[in-house]
Amino acid sequence: MPEPRDGAARKADALEMLTAPAADTWVSTASGSGEPHLVPLSLAWIGDRAVIALEAGSVTARNILAGGRARLALGPTRDVVLIDAELERSVGVDADTAIGEAYARQADWDPRGLANYVFLILRPRKIQAWRETNELAGRVLMRGGAWTV
Repeated sequence: MPEPRDGAARKADALEMLTAPAADTWVSTASGSGEPHLVPLSLAWIGDRAVIALEAGSVTARNILAGGRARLALGPTRDVVLIDAELERSVGVDADTAIGEAYARQADWDPRGLANYVFLILRPRKIQAWRETNELAGRVLMRGGAWTV
């Protein structure tokens, strides 16, 4: 097992994963009655926000719009980044040129022009990252929306 990374290295590695071209994430949400839902989506890290594009009427969009929260997971089991996020805002895919261009550039696909698609801009509240059990102790990189490292 490799030596554990320090907080600064974990943050740098997490940001590298978040800003990678064609980054994908698992997005976990729940309905108002607690029914879980999990889907893979493309991700763009724009500024310090996670941005996903999806149909406004999809289960994921409805859950996030109603409950205001989501959990995102990136990477394999032995190099994971988990993000607990809150909905900052929803914007039509053609309503914000800067977000549309940044999303298309990183996500490697362009939802602009698709009917009923929205960008959900998610504000990270907690970010965790670890590779092996020896990194569990220092896995929290962000708490309450502020970097801890």
